[in-house]
Amino acid sequence: MTHPASTTPAGRAPGRSQAGPHPLGGSADVPVGRGADITEAATSRFVTIEEGGQPLRLHYNDCGTGDETVVMLHGSGPGASGWANFNRNVEPLVEAGYRVVLLDCPGWSRSDTIVNTGSRSALNARALKGLMDALGIAKAHVIGNSMGAHSAVAFALEHPTRVGKLVLMGGGTGGTSPFVPMPTEGIKLIGALYRQPTIENLKRMMSVFVYDTGSLTDALYQARLDNMLARREHLENFVKSSEANPKQFPDVGHRLGEISAPTLVIWGRDDRFVPLDVGLRLVAGLQDAELHVFSRCGHWAQWEHAQKFNRMVRAFLAD
Repeated sequence: MTHPASTTPAGRAPGRSQAGPHPLGGSADVPVGRGADITEAATSRFVTIEEGGQPLRLHYNDCGTGDETVVMLHGSGPGASGWANFNRNVEPLVEAGYRVVLLDCPGWSRSDTIVNTGSRSALNARALKGLMDALGIAKAHVIGNSMGAHSAVAFALEHPTRVGKLVLMGGGTGGTSPFVPMPTEGIKLIGALYRQPTIENLKRMMSVFVYDTGSLTDALYQARLDNMLARREHLENFVKSSEANPKQFPDVGHRLGEISAPTLVIWGRDDRFVPLDVGLRLVAGLQDAELHVFSRCGHWAQWEHAQKFNRMVRAFLAD
């Protein structure tokens, strides 16, 4: 459910018109199209939906004007956002003719903060439905990384007719690994970072987040730290949520067979957050899934191997 006139820009940007009829129905700002200035600032937008009987303001980025829409859902690390997770992937998809929408999930970036005592996968799925309803998007391909993959699966289970294809990276709640002690090394470090958001803890977490730590610059660390500290209430509420319900992302392995959407599962061989065998369980459970494993890759396949990832996803969506 959405509130009337609930979509608003975060500042008028080049390539945008004033609010009016949306090319896919509904009322919203026209997204930045091909050839326009595709930047975070130029594509930044807000929408207010209803969650638990209360208004919930969500931030999103809206790029491209294609007939088909790709929604991208980020992971759960402190300071994460749609743009931070997928900035290396947006332009190739827009150039391929897609409208690309990046959702900042409730409790991250510029979206409203929230204490969640139920399934966060389900919460994010409801947020995605609310966003799609507000923008008049009847159906979309959904790409999710880590928590975003968990949320994409939850959305596909609850709203199967609104999903085109799925791309899942490093998540999907196919269950835990029987081969690696739980929680994994990476998940422990995320928990420590939420409780003590320091540059030292951020570097410890990022050191196992990607395979090649040489790709991590001081500017990247600082940007992530700034994002974290800009919304301390997000950090505090994530900790409160986890304490109230440690199983924020429930195992839905027993329901994977209900999902018929063609699915591309992408994993890093060296993922120290969600082990590779969890990806194998997804492929075994989903009706129509294929798997690609990147060697020398951690938990951030779309960033660590961006060029190959972009080619692969474009080919998969076009097939």
